[in-house]
Amino acid sequence: MRRRANAAFITLMTLFVAVVVTQFVVGDRLRVQQAKRTARLEQARDANVAVLQHLTDAETGVRGFQLTGVRDFLSPYDQGRAAAFTAFDAVAAASSDPEVRRLLAQERTAASQWFYAYATPIVIAGRADPAFSQTKRGKELFDQLRVVNAAVDAAIRHEQEEYAAAARRDSALAQLLFATLGATVLVVALVVGAWGRRFLLAPLEHIRETLDRLAGGELSARAVPAGPGEMRAVIGTLNRLAAETERLHAADEARIRRTELREAVAGALRDSREAALGAARVAELIGVALGVDAVHGRSSVRATDIVEVHWPPGTPPLPLSALTDVITDEPGTVTSVPRVDGALAVSLGGDAEHPPGFLCVVHRDRTQWSAEDRRLLATIGREIDHSLRQHRLRDRQARLITELRVLDERKDDFVATVTHELRTPLSSILGYAEMLTEGDAGGLDPMHQRGLAAILRNAHRLHDTISDLLVLDSSQRATTGLAVPVDLAAVAAAVHAEVAPTAGARGIALSGDTEAVWVDGDARRLERALQNLLDNAVKFTGTGGHVDYRVQAVDSRAVVTVSDTGIGIPDGDLPGLFTPFHRAANAMDRAVQGSGLGLAIVRSIVTEHGGTVTVESKLDQGSTFTVTLPLRPPPN
Repeated sequence: MRRRANAAFITLMTLFVAVVVTQFVVGDRLRVQQAKRTARLEQARDANVAVLQHLTDAETGVRGFQLTGVRDFLSPYDQGRAAAFTAFDAVAAASSDPEVRRLLAQERTAASQWFYAYATPIVIAGRADPAFSQTKRGKELFDQLRVVNAAVDAAIRHEQEEYAAAARRDSALAQLLFATLGATVLVVALVVGAWGRRFLLAPLEHIRETLDRLAGGELSARAVPAGPGEMRAVIGTLNRLAAETERLHAADEARIRRTELREAVAGALRDSREAALGAARVAELIGVALGVDAVHGRSSVRATDIVEVHWPPGTPPLPLSALTDVITDEPGTVTSVPRVDGALAVSLGGDAEHPPGFLCVVHRDRTQWSAEDRRLLATIGREIDHSLRQHRLRDRQARLITELRVLDERKDDFVATVTHELRTPLSSILGYAEMLTEGDAGGLDPMHQRGLAAILRNAHRLHDTISDLLVLDSSQRATTGLAVPVDLAAVAAAVHAEVAPTAGARGIALSGDTEAVWVDGDARRLERALQNLLDNAVKFTGTGGHVDYRVQAVDSRAVVTVSDTGIGIPDGDLPGLFTPFHRAANAMDRAVQGSGLGLAIVRSIVTEHGGTVTVESKLDQGSTFTVTLPLRPPPN
């Protein structure tokens, strides 16, 4: 088609160029030739007129000399004679007509006879002779000359007329040639247009109509191959594209149908509080969506609660022997049910507490299930299996939560009981031990004195642990005091006074930088939190170290930082640092005493007050704890 279109275009352009070139070249040549020939003929006529004029001048000069004898009259004669014969040559050169040339020869002969018979003898005589015998003869010869000159002029005019007629004929022929070429161009253009309409426009219009049908939703529309090979190739490509579009659209509709059915099944399973009602609703959705005769299913959410469903209601169950292979397959496997016509089933998973199940659809008029039907059933099976796992997980979670709640209540009761039961005997132990220490201990030997000191030391440690447990338990029960305006600078000063002696005894520099920062809270509990942080900093910092704290307001938050140059905290211990009874590995390696409750108490107190506590630490370089609390304006 491309070659044909190119050939037609080249032919059309060649003819058009030929018309234009021919019209310009031929027309221009004709115009030039006509102009030249017309000019030559006009020159011939002018020269013929000049012949008569020059001979008339010569005749006048001869007559004047004949009558007067004055030789001045011979000057026009001489000039006219020479010019006349020059004009004869000009006429002969300008005209190619034989008749003109014949008459011109007669005119030349007549002029020569006039000169030789009349004019020359008078000039040779050299005198006036009015009675010259040849005067009458000279007049006759000149009259004959005039007649022949007129005949030459008429012949030249006739030649002009003939040439004008010939020129008109040539122009007509040229116009006919131009018209023929124009008609040829028109015919070729019409032929090319008809060919293009038949082989290009008609197939393109058909393609456009097919595209309109496809755009209107008629995905089965196809174009009929027509036209040259290239156009047929285009139509074939269009049809393949339409077929692929139809296939993709069908696949997309199937995907949407699967998605809608899956969402409907998931919604029914999610919204149904009772397993039996949810299973019945799912079976109805599957049956209606797939257009099957029956739906059978079996599953279990609880180990003792097996749910079976058969849709439509009243449908007899399938024999379990036919479903044995289905149940034992891998979950999600889609297989045909043996000995049951038109049955297709997918296996549902189980676990150690729940037996496996199945979902089976029956369409008695269908002996073969398509791959799309199998994928759809597999999708539904996966959704049901996922929902069953979620239900089982929620059931397990509910049971675990119940068990954990019971354990938590038992733990609270245990802590309350232990702390109460321990405090009473511990108070007695501390009381009697202190009495022995404060009394006369001189009767005790050194070994008993060391033993008494160990009893007091460990009794105080046990007393502090019990106090920490009580504080932590009260924090978890949210038994906070009344929130009042608290100046953290005053709290820090009080804690500093308590911790400074211990820090000084251990050779640790304790310093602080505070400003008046007010928060709402319990001053006693905030003091306990800050004291725990400073006690830990002093405890884990060696002799010669530094412990610094700072209280300041940053934007709308109160910020308290406690930094030390102690042993630091390993990275692996940072995530669980604020959980009860957690102790860093390096602290246990160095046998640093502690219950692991101090930082848990800090987090509980800070959380009660709407704040946060974070830590940054580098091993063997120190740690920085940062407490942030909501800031309040100073009280009036």
